[in-house]
Amino acid sequence: MSDIHTALQQHFGFDQFNAGQEQVIKHLLAGDSATAIFPTGGGKSLCYQLPALLLPGLTLVVSPLIALMKDQIDALQKRGIAAARLDSTLSADEYREIVNQARDNQLKLLYVAPERFNNERFRQTIERLPISLFAVDEAHCISEWGHNFRPDYLKLPAFAQRCGAERMLALTATATPQVQQDICRAFNIKPECMVRTGFYRPNLTPLSHNVSAQNRDEMLHSRLRTNPAGASIVYVTLQHTAEEVAQQLADSGFPARAYHAGLKTEQRVEVQEWFMASEHAIVVATIAFGMGVDKANIRAVYHYNLPKSLENYAQEIGRAGRDGQPSVCDMLVCADDLTVLENFIYGDTPTQASLQSLVSDLFSQAEQFDISSYELSRRHDIRPLVLRTLLTYLELDGYLQAGTAFYANYRFKPLQSSKAILANFQGEKQAFLAQIFRQASQAKTWFDIDLDKTAQAIGSNRERILRALDYLAEKNYLEVKVSGVRNPYRRLKMPNNLMELAVELHQRTLKREQSELARLQQVLDLASLQSCQVNALAHHFGDTRSQPCGHCSWCLDGATAEPIKHPQVNIESPVWPQLQALQQQYPLLNEPHLLARLLCGISSPQLSREKLGKHPLFGALQQVPFKAVLAHISG
Repeated sequence: MSDIHTALQQHFGFDQFNAGQEQVIKHLLAGDSATAIFPTGGGKSLCYQLPALLLPGLTLVVSPLIALMKDQIDALQKRGIAAARLDSTLSADEYREIVNQARDNQLKLLYVAPERFNNERFRQTIERLPISLFAVDEAHCISEWGHNFRPDYLKLPAFAQRCGAERMLALTATATPQVQQDICRAFNIKPECMVRTGFYRPNLTPLSHNVSAQNRDEMLHSRLRTNPAGASIVYVTLQHTAEEVAQQLADSGFPARAYHAGLKTEQRVEVQEWFMASEHAIVVATIAFGMGVDKANIRAVYHYNLPKSLENYAQEIGRAGRDGQPSVCDMLVCADDLTVLENFIYGDTPTQASLQSLVSDLFSQAEQFDISSYELSRRHDIRPLVLRTLLTYLELDGYLQAGTAFYANYRFKPLQSSKAILANFQGEKQAFLAQIFRQASQAKTWFDIDLDKTAQAIGSNRERILRALDYLAEKNYLEVKVSGVRNPYRRLKMPNNLMELAVELHQRTLKREQSELARLQQVLDLASLQSCQVNALAHHFGDTRSQPCGHCSWCLDGATAEPIKHPQVNIESPVWPQLQALQQQYPLLNEPHLLARLLCGISSPQLSREKLGKHPLFGALQQVPFKAVLAHISG
């Protein structure tokens, strides 16, 4: 165990650990799995980076955040630590090179997204590697009742077991007591191996200001000028808001740029690198920015729009002041934000009719079937993440059993002639490859191959053919492309009544809707709380503090923002006379929920299919509550 202090100094340049780090690392080096629940900026990444250097095999880091992967890998490589990532931004050559490095034991850390396990080529590769540590970042995503549930996370424990991972590490900054229990149960982590360091950070000053839509920009400019200069993040809800606010700030002389998921990859990378290199940069961003960005000297985090939950708020303000220096967290509490945030929540809830058609579709299939979640989403007008959640419900309730996702379409492009390729092999292997090549059909320079039909035709199995193609790609004999992800399922039992099952699923989605609305209300309650706001936030995450913090809005001023009320809105609008012609052109808009989504600016798979997101009426009533628009249409 004395090696950990030597490694800490030698590889990371630190003389001592942050709170909780040493305890977590000792659990892992003793062979136990562990959970690390540290506040944002508390040093979670060291809990797997340092053990990776002391353990013999590979440390696999699962994270949904490409920004985290890139930032951490750059830092590790500068320290001479062999680390790499596999994600969708890599070229075929880059991917192949990293896989070869992993197979040759040249890597200590490999970062991947949870969706990577849907790739059967990746699974076959990873199952042949010695995995000493399987680390899962943002582990709260495994809990259905967490603030950011991702169904793909539910399958990670099984993948870790298939990989033969010797130990697990689950990491998060935002887990309530219930979510903490879900994490430990899912990853089979003993309660005594869960390490929590407490939420409170004395160098952060969380403030809330009650503003109107008319004076919000003026307040933001004022706070930027009043607070000490330094790198800052301004969080907004919508992409177009990021662009507008960044332009306003730039026009006023602030070094501000926008960042959101709608930008091209190279633009996002450019903005992130600009921000990382600057002492005074201001990024106006949606929540797509900041996840995993390791910049210690962020002096301020502003919430131009309300955060959608206390978990999001805690994570976002936690990006400030990681160097321990005083930093400000300003939340601008505006009533006008409520409608947009609530409408996003309503937009995730499928209609009863959508669920009935989904259930009928799934249970009319053969006992074993496969689906494209993309096609299923568009067919039944259910958002992809919501659809994956519904399928997970059906798995957990024993109706379906998911298999391992596979690609329906394989293509390869020979980089040498087939004769030259086959000359590298002899006997049965050469004959086997020749059979594969004969089953492929050529379309110009690329060859299409159906793995299942090929396996049947040559009396082999899909897995061996896949391994052969993978090997040929590694050796640079050919280039392989895949597409068309299919998810296989086996029906375990039929519902007694399809309609009742659809109603039950609808009730569960409505329960999640109410849960998300309650999360939003918790943000409002905190902003208007007439007591120490920091203590209340800490209590939400299971901490107990007896003394007021002395530096939140209530402690400083003895008062907080007034309770928020919905602004009065006038639903009468010139859009109504225009709808009849639009409904004639697009008959699907005769469905009230779909029309309400269009007017409120809430995307849906069917609206996207018809490209109605670009129609002038999309979002025409985005400041009107969804329920009010729906009632007006239906009434």
